[in-house]
Amino acid sequence: MSTVMKSVALASAVAAAMAANTTTAEAASKEKCYGVSVAGANDCAAGAGTTCAGTSTVDYQGNAWTLVDAGTCAEIDLPALADGTARQGSLTELDRDLPA
Repeated sequence: MSTVMKSVALASAVAAAMAANTTTAEAASKEKCYGVSVAGANDCAAGAGTTCAGTSTVDYQGNAWTLVDAGTCAEIDLPALADGTARQGSLTELDRDLPA
């Protein structure tokens, strides 16, 4: 293998390692927030009635989650429930707004 090819291979390996580290650090600053996704915009592994990303069928479905910046889940502005009760995100599954 030529010196140039070895340099390219080494540079590629370093770049891949750095990209993986950045992704891990970025994921660590995120958390699952339930009840904040609009229909069809949830992240993977939602609750019963969904199979994966984009399969929620109800806006703000309580068992569907989206990754949000850590510490912001309960602060996301959401429309109130039909009875006027405030609606907010949660770090655990919710029993509200589930599909029929």
